[in-house]
Amino acid sequence: MKRIEGSEGVALIECVNPVRGKWRIRWDVQKQENGNVNYMEAEFNHKPTDEEIRDTIVSWINQQTDQAILSGFTYNGNMVWLSSENQFNYKAAYDLAMQTQGATLPVTFKFGTDDNPAYHQFETLKEFSDFYTKALQHIQNTLAEGWKKKDLFSAEAYHIDS
Repeated sequence: MKRIEGSEGVALIECVNPVRGKWRIRWDVQKQENGNVNYMEAEFNHKPTDEEIRDTIVSWINQQTDQAILSGFTYNGNMVWLSSENQFNYKAAYDLAMQTQGATLPVTFKFGTDDNPAYHQFETLKEFSDFYTKALQHIQNTLAEGWKKKDLFSAEAYHIDS
């Protein structure tokens, strides 16, 4: 799988080498300002089935969704890395702060990147709740976008007469 730049009107499925049986599928076609398009492309050594096409594209959508959850959230201008471990740590600290009416605050988390870290200390339940709610909303919105993309997939667009 790789991102390619090409001409507008590119076929979503194409036999690129009939002798060797090489086929390519394309998706996520995006028009560029220069009139060209870029798109994702995967090659098969046979004509792919509807299931193979769907699996390839859905797998890519899942990867994009996971990446957007992981590194697409910012809080107060700082990137927040939402790895599974960090999500667990945020939830545990938030739950404990809520259960103790804030007695476990302040709590500090490292945001940003390893090269440009930003440490944020949550002093109040209100501020911590704002952060946690926004992080969960980011995750839910990102998942919903991924589900929508998967729901819009139709193998019909990849049917050709051969």
